Amino acid sequence: MKRIAFFDSGLGGITVLKEAMTQLPHEQFLYYADTKHVPYGSKPKEDVKRFILDAAADIMRHDIKALVVACNTATSIAIAELRVRYAIPIVGMEPAVKPAVEMNRPLGRRVLVLATALTLRESKYHELVNRVDDLSIVDSLPLPELVPYCEALQFDEAVLADYFRRQFEPYDLNEYGTLVLGCTHYPFYRQLLAKLVPPHISIIDGSRGTVRRLRELLSAHSLLNDTGSGDAGVQWMCSGRDGEYIRKMQQALELYASGRLFEE
Repeated sequence: MKRIAFFDSGLGGITVLKEAMTQLPHEQFLYYADTKHVPYGSKPKEDVKRFILDAAADIMRHDIKALVVACNTATSIAIAELRVRYAIPIVGMEPAVKPAVEMNRPLGRRVLVLATALTLRESKYHELVNRVDDLSIVDSLPLPELVPYCEALQFDEAVLADYFRRQFEPYDLNEYGTLVLGCTHYPFYRQLLAKLVPPHISIIDGSRGTVRRLRELLSAHSLLNDTGSGDAGVQWMCSGRDGEYIRKMQQALELYASGRLFEE
């Protein structure tokens, strides 16, 4: 059985992988982290593009049937070229700005997109916002420290709560209806964010829609497995060939899947 590959700079794409394991229980997966170059969001665009293309070439040495670029930054920089280079279905990530705007337009509330600085600078993001945000209700907030926190498995509630409060200080959160998590690392902190923001604020990300699109493409190409077992689990890989990081990835999946990262 051919695997579906998920690619990210580090641990973030695990949030998308977990959604795929839920929606596609009969599939088998390969997860690849570019540990030589994590994080992407603070690096020059041309360097990051080279890292992505090298990682994709490494992944393609394995007999995979589809690739999910489970990283908003990598999608914005390299998805078009990856689709030119490879004939298999390739799915990328997009911040869930459109559904957020559609939810908040009739309520008169604003939308706050949280993402890496590089994602927020890219023309792909600005084109998305310009296309859907007819009332100019979308604001953007880069959170560059959050990816390193996640990569260190930093889930100390006091440390993170203080960080988020400082980042949100310039904003009147009562004006907002939705936070969009525009980096795949950020859903690791969804539970804590829900504790810190006003209760009327919804918190969304693009994982569910991305996996729905993956399922559609697999079906259209007669590649979808809808019977049998995915019990072989996940094949873990990283560019640094680091066994310790592979154990960290497995731990991160267990933590995220538990849903109890920031419970009382």
